[in-house]
Amino acid sequence: MKTVILVNGIPASGKSTTATKIADYFTCPYLSIDTIKEPFMGLHHDVDRKLNRQLGQAAYQVIWNTIAQAPDECVYVVDAWFGFRSKDELLQYVEQSDIHHVIEVWNQVSPETVVERYKQRLPYRRKGHPGAEYLPELERLAQKAQPMNIGELIWLDQDDTPSHAKLLPEISALMATLSQVKKSPVKKTINY
Repeated sequence: MKTVILVNGIPASGKSTTATKIADYFTCPYLSIDTIKEPFMGLHHDVDRKLNRQLGQAAYQVIWNTIAQAPDECVYVVDAWFGFRSKDELLQYVEQSDIHHVIEVWNQVSPETVVERYKQRLPYRRKGHPGAEYLPELERLAQKAQPMNIGELIWLDQDDTPSHAKLLPEISALMATLSQVKKSPVKKTINY
């Protein structure tokens, strides 16, 4: 049964670190919007926010096209801020990709933590990503952002030094349970 583990959260919420650990643990493919779009950003001399978003939308489609073409037993880890697109669009991609099971790891983070993390990354961000002017918007986003809440939901508190020792076995247990079910619309939330 084809499974996706959506590692969701706003920018600088800890998605990439979490997704890498999950992919390494399960030795499964890891897809990231930034990994796909950044080489294309490098081809343009003047990448503004509008072009950045367009490339992000194209990368999002590449991810789902890749998953749709995968064999039925594949498990993919997908790292993205899924809130930049609608929930209906995500559900449509899940359906078109013939996904049987969805596990969403929501990276909850406080506004203070995410702003500080983003500030620290500014000198290393590729040109075309929003700069310091994005910080007030990111802070507001951290106050209201929510998971997509499709499939199984694991809530990971990034302000509380997240315990990947608990996260990975929980995903393993969910995957074992889900493998016995044909297609799972059941929702379950686990908080750490």
